[in-house]
Amino acid sequence: MSRIGKKPVEIPAGVEVTVGAEVVSVKGPKGTITTPVHPMISYNVADNAVEVNRSGDSRQERAQHGLHRSLLANCIEGVTKGFSKTLEVVGVGYKVSVQGKIVVLNVGFSHPVNFELPAGIEATADSNTKLTISGVNKQMVGEVAAQLRRVRPPEPYKGKGVKYIDEQIRRKAGKSGKK
Repeated sequence: MSRIGKKPVEIPAGVEVTVGAEVVSVKGPKGTITTPVHPMISYNVADNAVEVNRSGDSRQERAQHGLHRSLLANCIEGVTKGFSKTLEVVGVGYKVSVQGKIVVLNVGFSHPVNFELPAGIEATADSNTKLTISGVNKQMVGEVAAQLRRVRPPEPYKGKGVKYIDEQIRRKAGKSGKK
């Protein structure tokens, strides 16, 4: 049996979990989020925990068991604490700013790049070079951060570009001069 799927998901105070036919809805202090229900997976909401069970023991059912338990745990964590990713802009003259729901990146192009944030995602510019993306949906926060990084990925020679704050850039040696 799945080690992840066996563990019940604790429901903290102030969080409400509703199991429907198509989706599981989680409502908390930071907002509401839903996750789809798979036909092979069932949910039991007990006192302060949700148990995720599967109907059989096939390979697909075992895979879905752990997956849907993790998705539910991420929904509960998202509506209580939220998720965030921090990006850093490295390079001379490179900077980032937030104007409402638009992130403006000046990263060496002839024009600033305007990136519109989707609903449910917030961005704050901590300084000219640091940007924090936050929201309740873990997948959405990661996707927006990846799209922003794709505007100017870090290059291996000087490390210039948009990178995650904890990312290590593998550096290459430049040209070696004539001897």
